[in-house]
Amino acid sequence: MQHKATIKDIARMANISPSAVSMALNNRPGVSEKTRERVLGIAKKLQYHPSYAAKALIGKQSHTLALVTGNIADPFYAELALAIEEKAAELAYNILIYNTGHKLEKEKDCIDNLRARGVDGVILSTVTVDDPNIEPLIRDRFPFVLVNRRSLDPMLRNQMDFVVLDNFSCGYKGIEHFYRSGHDRIAIIAGNSNVSTAFLRTQGSMKAIKNFGLVKDNKLIVDCGYVRENAYKATKRLLTNKNHPTAFFAQDDNMAIGVREAILSENLRIPEDAVLMGVDNIRMAELTGVDLTTITQNIQQMGIRGTEAIINKIEEEGSGMVNQIIMEPRIIIRKSCGFQIKGYVR
Repeated sequence: MQHKATIKDIARMANISPSAVSMALNNRPGVSEKTRERVLGIAKKLQYHPSYAAKALIGKQSHTLALVTGNIADPFYAELALAIEEKAAELAYNILIYNTGHKLEKEKDCIDNLRARGVDGVILSTVTVDDPNIEPLIRDRFPFVLVNRRSLDPMLRNQMDFVVLDNFSCGYKGIEHFYRSGHDRIAIIAGNSNVSTAFLRTQGSMKAIKNFGLVKDNKLIVDCGYVRENAYKATKRLLTNKNHPTAFFAQDDNMAIGVREAILSENLRIPEDAVLMGVDNIRMAELTGVDLTTITQNIQQMGIRGTEAIINKIEEEGSGMVNQIIMEPRIIIRKSCGFQIKGYVR
């Protein structure tokens, strides 16, 4: 087993006392800035993390949480952050928000930085299906909760707290709705296949396509990485085909807005010429003129329950209980899917 670095190890390498190391790590006066930087460098090299069990024993708690997101400018993450911040404040906790740009190395740096700063726990909404940054958190028993996304690593499945949508069901429901509305050529504007939301939504959609006897056409499944501009470009390409899709199922509302812009730019009408559905039910979806049919996962409730889960984990340290919450998806019908024109036809 790998030796876990201690303050004494850092002190030995830095040739200073353990108390000086502690002052540097906790940003307290008494050491020079040069020494502080040297200590932090050594701590990073040794992958040092403070002992949170010891911290709890002496009653030290920062009452600070961190939310790690991929892109706070994305409307979904902005609404999620607001719900988390409001619930945390209600429970007397502060929130720090970090962006990773959807980069695993940046995610690792954020986690390491937050642990070094002494936050009590981390809410992660950035993990990939095989995220390597989860196992060290489990190993060190550092409090964390996954929100919206989760690791699909079977070895870690029962060791992670998470609050997620039933994404398989979400993907199934989207295709089912369009099939029953009479559509056979359905484009799937997918997110990043390396994250659980997109992976499971696509799996659910493939199951529906098979069950309803639709022809699987891989050209109609486009990975757009949850980026609106990519969804716009993909839709423009799909619409150049003579036998283009009549229905577009975007795996989040942000991409659905890009799809909408592309359809309208081709002088096509929504829903008369092409229909559209997203996922998330962001606030923009209900605006007059947008009227986006979407599958809701109740962003506010996801944020609230994720915050409650991490605080329970912090304040009930040592209980060993794992809290896994899977929320049921629900279609919110608006004008963009065409249901209000003819309803279900099969």
